[in-house]
Amino acid sequence: MIPRQGLVAQAQPPHKVLWIIERMTTTLPHGACRLDDWGLIRAEGPDAASFLHSQLTQSVTDLPTDAARLGGYCSAKGRLMANFVLLRESAECVALVLPLELLLGLLKRLSMFVLRAKVKLRDATGETPLWGVIGSAVPELPTWGVQGPWLRLPDAVGHARAWHLGPIDAPALPRDAWDWAEVHAGLGWVRTATAEHFVPQMLNWELVGGVNFQKGCYPGQEVVARSQYRGTVKRRTQLLLGGAAAPATELFAGDARDSAVGEVVAAARWNGDAALLAEVQLAAWESDAALTLADGTPLTRAALPYAVKAPE
Repeated sequence: MIPRQGLVAQAQPPHKVLWIIERMTTTLPHGACRLDDWGLIRAEGPDAASFLHSQLTQSVTDLPTDAARLGGYCSAKGRLMANFVLLRESAECVALVLPLELLLGLLKRLSMFVLRAKVKLRDATGETPLWGVIGSAVPELPTWGVQGPWLRLPDAVGHARAWHLGPIDAPALPRDAWDWAEVHAGLGWVRTATAEHFVPQMLNWELVGGVNFQKGCYPGQEVVARSQYRGTVKRRTQLLLGGAAAPATELFAGDARDSAVGEVVAAARWNGDAALLAEVQLAAWESDAALTLADGTPLTRAALPYAVKAPE
């Protein structure tokens, strides 16, 4: 069972109290597992950084070699077609690490806009296998810090985490343990089933540093900025316990089944427990209505490791 740290009551309208489980710790094994469902795109050439800077939600031209950044690529309607981690491998090489199922589509899409830019984009997944590492082998780096093949990720459920770009000699880590920590880190990755479903704020992407609002234009930038400054974000990604389902599975509130209030972003199981990240209407999240999966599985609200802003 997961050691619970207690319950906290969130501020609610009169007569309504929403109980949310606080952040928790989980005993996970230490070790490394191959993340063979993740891939890597390399952009190489004198214009690599400037080209990506013009296409992504994140600032790239000032990205240093010792730190990674989250980023996203949006449709003209401001919906995320993919999100990823950006690495500046050298002055003329930037890498994008993302779910493999979206890699070829993103590669093709970005390549359409290269035009006269001096940059070449290619699938480099086979050159740089990605490993997820939990525990004592993780170096003491700041979150998103980069040192050699190591990229430090946000801690989750009381454990240090990192990516290692390339093979590593470490005890085998069950993939379920990695997925459990990933869900509890609160990073929502776009998958094929959810591509173009979310503006970045619905995945809390600006809260975790994946959107730069000062960098200038990129596809969908006007929609993303309008969502931010006009207070039109009415859905957020949240952590829930008690169920697991595939991305895009619908969530419902109370007994109503005529209209979904959210959808699954990611899910994991560990030692008989289940947890998921889901994009949920803020009105439903803050109500006293029970949240369930489409099959009726009840879900318990839990706290993310970062604060989620209330609607303005």
